[in-house]
Amino acid sequence: LHTTVKSLKKTGTEHWWLERHLKDPFVKATKQQHYRCRSAFKLLEIDDKFHILRPGLSVLDCGAAPGAWSQVAVERVNALGADPAVPTGFVLGVDLLRISPLEGAVFLSKADIADPSTLGTIQSLLPAEKVDVILSDMAPNATGIKELDHQKLINLCLGLLNLSQSILKMKGTLLCKFWDGHESHLLQNRLKEQFQDVRTLKPVASRKESAESYYLARLYKGK
Repeated sequence: LHTTVKSLKKTGTEHWWLERHLKDPFVKATKQQHYRCRSAFKLLEIDDKFHILRPGLSVLDCGAAPGAWSQVAVERVNALGADPAVPTGFVLGVDLLRISPLEGAVFLSKADIADPSTLGTIQSLLPAEKVDVILSDMAPNATGIKELDHQKLINLCLGLLNLSQSILKMKGTLLCKFWDGHESHLLQNRLKEQFQDVRTLKPVASRKESAESYYLARLYKGK
């Protein structure tokens, strides 16, 4: 009986997830527009409003797998040179996981952005040593303990902010995902120290029940 109840609970959860997934308009749009995952629409919405990705800009996409944000960046910065009337940009994606090749982007797979040795590799792949935009949809492997997972993600973002000192151009932009929790303000305050404009965003494509939000930090002041 115990096993049967457990199975029923699991089946009920799976049924709910599948039903939500099938009804999700962003899942449908992902297939129609050939994006690698629905998270593309979070970046599209943010960029449509704030225009952080423009032709000719260089972009570092952290936690890039499976590559949906890089797909958006390639389109928006004209990395393929599809429009000869505007400058051609550059997109570099980095992830611990393997990322399938994408035309118009350079991928550094199985690389830890938190490892200091990764910085040199990144800089060697860039057209210049610094980028205009750093994107991060990174997330740690979830433990299921909300506050611990929150803290781990904040630490990832703080590490990215430290990396910005070596790799982000003056007046550059940083967009990073975080999960709500008691240390969110710590990250926000650190961003405000180093950027002139910091906003908290919750894209429509972020599910309402999700704890995720994004900090958009613009006009980097430098060290």
